Amino acid sequence: MEKLIEQFSFGLFFWQLLLFVALLFLLRKYAWKPILGAVEKREEGIKDALDAAEAAKKEMQNVTADSERLLKEARTERDALLKEAREIKESIISEAKEQAQVEGDKIIKQAQAAIEGERKAAVADIKAQVANLSIEIAEKVIKEELSQKGKQQKLVEDMLEDIKLN
Repeated sequence: MEKLIEQFSFGLFFWQLLLFVALLFLLRKYAWKPILGAVEKREEGIKDALDAAEAAKKEMQNVTADSERLLKEARTERDALLKEAREIKESIISEAKEQAQVEGDKIIKQAQAAIEGERKAAVADIKAQVANLSIEIAEKVIKEELSQKGKQQKLVEDMLEDIKLN
């Protein structure tokens, strides 16, 4: 029986080896190439994805750098515009102050001229009133003086003397 077991063992080993080789041959011919192709394709896909990710990373860095540059330029431009706006504001305020000063001086001069004109008119009016009052007083005094004959005679003589002296 040992011989039978040995023969059976050797036969079994032979058939197992033959089946294993046949399986390897079939796998190599029909399955190995498609599996390796799929693995290579998968490897290429992963490599392409990594390359695309690296390219995207570089592009993102470029976009970030461009964004920072544009942001810096925008800030610089904003600062320049703000500075210009401040200068314009200060210029407008300065011009308004100067114009207000000129207008104020003009109004003051006009007011002073009007006051001077009113003062002259008032002085002229007062002079006219004083002259009228003087004439009225003189009329009253002269009427009273002339109402008496002796006083009339003396007044005429005094006037004649004044005329002669001049």
